[in-house]
Amino acid sequence: MDSTFIQQEVIDLLALHAGVGAEVSAITELSMRGEIDFKESLARRVALLKNLPESICTEVRKEISLSLGAREMVAGLHQRGHVVGIVSGGFENVIAPLLQAEKVDFFKANILEIDNSKLTGRTVGPVIDREAKAEYLKQMSAELQIPLENTIAVGDGANDLGMMALAGISVAFNAKPIVRQSATQHIDDGDLRRILEIID
Repeated sequence: MDSTFIQQEVIDLLALHAGVGAEVSAITELSMRGEIDFKESLARRVALLKNLPESICTEVRKEISLSLGAREMVAGLHQRGHVVGIVSGGFENVIAPLLQAEKVDFFKANILEIDNSKLTGRTVGPVIDREAKAEYLKQMSAELQIPLENTIAVGDGANDLGMMALAGISVAFNAKPIVRQSATQHIDDGDLRRILEIID
């Protein structure tokens, strides 16, 4: 989702509204360097969003822009009989209406806990990390009766490597070097319509 289907990172948009952009970026950097794992990184960053109004999810959604070719990719895949899913380390509270509007078939992301119309600084339910992303691909593959070798996984960061290893085709999208090295295909120009060419 983040920096793949959309151009932004939702956690960064939320952090700016909370006035904690620098703090959140510093925690993200620790995680990217492998000094803390994703679950700890997520918990520490979400804690900084405590007491933001629930309405912030709607405000931030207005600041999101789709990546180049995202809408055309979904339409093109549907025309060919494929289904499109998104699994994200971001937040359903923000992205769900957007994905429904874009006719994405299924999605899963972290859920920000809300109490008295304010963010509590916690998430509810399982954390969507590298292992959870891979598990979701397996789950949806089984439910839809689509063999894993007939799936394609697109990602840009280390959190995507688990699901990318399972998929028949893995695509590194404007990706970190470790992801690019691990993928079977890569897209470096930021245009999701290339997906249609890869599976043509």
